[in-house]
Amino acid sequence: MEYGILCVLPVLTILVVAVATKHTLFAMTCGLSMAAMILGHGPLGFAGAFFDNVYAAFLNDSLQWLLIVIAIFGILIHLYDKSGAVSDFGLWCRKFIKTKKQALLGTFGLGIIIFLDDYLNNLAVGTTMKGITDKLGIPRVQVGYVVNTVAAPVCLLIPLSSWAVYFATLMGDQGVEINGSSMTAYIHGLPFAFYAIFAVIICLLQICGVIPKVGAMKKAYERYETLGDVFPEGTDPELVASAKAGDDTDENANAKPWNFLIPLVVMIAVTLSTDTDVLMGASAGTLVACIMYVAEKKMKFTELLDSCFEGVMSMGFVFVLSLLAFSVQNANIELGLADYVIAVTSPIMKGAFLPAAVFLVCGVYAYATGCFWDLAAIIIPIVIPLANAMGADPIIVSAAVFSGATLGSNTCLYGDGVILASQGVQIKTLNLMMATLPYAGIAAALSFIAYIITGFVFM
Repeated sequence: MEYGILCVLPVLTILVVAVATKHTLFAMTCGLSMAAMILGHGPLGFAGAFFDNVYAAFLNDSLQWLLIVIAIFGILIHLYDKSGAVSDFGLWCRKFIKTKKQALLGTFGLGIIIFLDDYLNNLAVGTTMKGITDKLGIPRVQVGYVVNTVAAPVCLLIPLSSWAVYFATLMGDQGVEINGSSMTAYIHGLPFAFYAIFAVIICLLQICGVIPKVGAMKKAYERYETLGDVFPEGTDPELVASAKAGDDTDENANAKPWNFLIPLVVMIAVTLSTDTDVLMGASAGTLVACIMYVAEKKMKFTELLDSCFEGVMSMGFVFVLSLLAFSVQNANIELGLADYVIAVTSPIMKGAFLPAAVFLVCGVYAYATGCFWDLAAIIIPIVIPLANAMGADPIIVSAAVFSGATLGSNTCLYGDGVILASQGVQIKTLNLMMATLPYAGIAAALSFIAYIITGFVFM
């Protein structure tokens, strides 16, 4: 059924309620409720439509996989904390990291090193660096911005990641190849992945102070200077107290980083050796951590079991948020949001403006729906034949699609990238989105201009 402009209402509801109340779960529930009202044709069909979308989300293979990965990361993070591995690693790093800039550059560099998958990147980097940055008085929204901004762009730009493999496959399905290889075609398109390039550069310039702190980021620094609090306003007091308690460590302790680094290295190595299977990598890293901590008598076996359970339970908020996110995504599919966006914007997809229009459409679509890989699977079969028919370069157009998906991953309130980055540094998704938007907006504007220029030069 054609719902027309009504299909936009759930997304608008989520954004308005989230900004007004600063409660993401409530905003997501309101957005899903709006979708259920539309799909159910009013109050009588509301309950059926609401739970149909929740049930469909539970049946989604991607959500099932994501929930398992989140649970395993929850176990590993909790083991890190209970064994003292995080505090030991922080103390060891403080021998080398003395300033705020060094800490943020270290966060930036670690994000580039863990390029295999954005899920792994968002959770591992935030977990690793937040204790160090807390000690130096760096607001957590700043750390979250660096983690989140680097994760997806790096996965797009380094052709050994899960993103690269998936996107190259989509290009190959549409016959976009160079010398019979879609990966070669993908690599040729990387110089045109403008958003990913600009986002990383702007992040680095912001860290170095070339680009000033604005908006929510500026307020976060002012809050620290006034109250000495690295957390955004409204953060759970128990979380703040726990973080401050973790700072009461002996600076002169002979801390070793191995209990932290070895499971992380195992995780990355196994992920890389299993064709970027993050589930296998996270499982291997967690298993190694369990064996090490029991063998070293960091904890008893019964304490280990309790910590594993507590680790899973600590991810409860992320479980619920992920479920709601996938439920909203399913509702958007039922409402035909993708078809509506494409229909409204297709008139501008012509001539030399094609790459810029594709980037704009994909960026808006990704931000509104929280779908990034799905976006590429939907849009690529549409724009590649269009590019071929117009004599445009399909590689450049593909790069514009992937850039739009990356923009959405960096900014969507209920996208998995923002959700996991927020969990990694333990702040609300709304706080991270608001801090990221000004800088992502600059990168998006520069990318749009670059695609216009590219269209006139190469088309």
